[in-house]
Amino acid sequence: MSVFKGLSAAAAIAAIVVVALSTSAGAATRSEVAVVASVYDGDTLTLRDGRRVRLLQIDTPELGSGECYSRTARTALLALAPPGKRVVLEADPALDRVDRYGRLLRYIKRNGVNVNLELTRRGAAAPYFYRGDRGRYSVWLMQAARSAKATKRGLWRACPSTVLDPFRAVSTGQSGPLSRTPPPSGKCDPSYAGGCVPPYPPDLDCADIHALGIAYVRVVGSDPDRLDGDGDGLGCE
Repeated sequence: MSVFKGLSAAAAIAAIVVVALSTSAGAATRSEVAVVASVYDGDTLTLRDGRRVRLLQIDTPELGSGECYSRTARTALLALAPPGKRVVLEADPALDRVDRYGRLLRYIKRNGVNVNLELTRRGAAAPYFYRGDRGRYSVWLMQAARSAKATKRGLWRACPSTVLDPFRAVSTGQSGPLSRTPPPSGKCDPSYAGGCVPPYPPDLDCADIHALGIAYVRVVGSDPDRLDGDGDGLGCE
């Protein structure tokens, strides 16, 4: 027997709408488990099934730009969400689920730890409320950032000129001048093709590669400089 029997047509339609909205809301807040394949930078990673994830409501210095703390921020995310480990992806019903690049927008949790919040607490990330939209953890993110700044943790110590402004992408300034000295003739790292990358060590990032006039490289070896953050075979593209 139908659960809507005995209701007027208008009441039945209203009941159906309520059920549909409830189902939709439930789907929007549903979490899923996935496996990390690689970590691109401090706020972006790739899953084993090929999907890319941009961590919600935070921002880290841009890797490959020479920005202060960019490599350390990536290391922090690597420690909290290591490749090969399971994580829980949580959408926020108040925010977009996918960005314009097709990346999933999610909070990430591992072993009960909210990674977005923990990165902020450590000073490896700053809150970023894109278009002014505040999600379910916005209050806690701001509290964590203020505490990290006050106690000079992470980027707040390493990059003292950084301003805490959740409505703009974080800007930490340059970590130092980029090297523009070409590698000695004939001495190129065999792990890369498409340009002469100096042998490892020292550890180079994409800003160094671009400063050498190389737009991108093909990874044909072990990638000692970790230039291919998303594991697609191309570095610094």
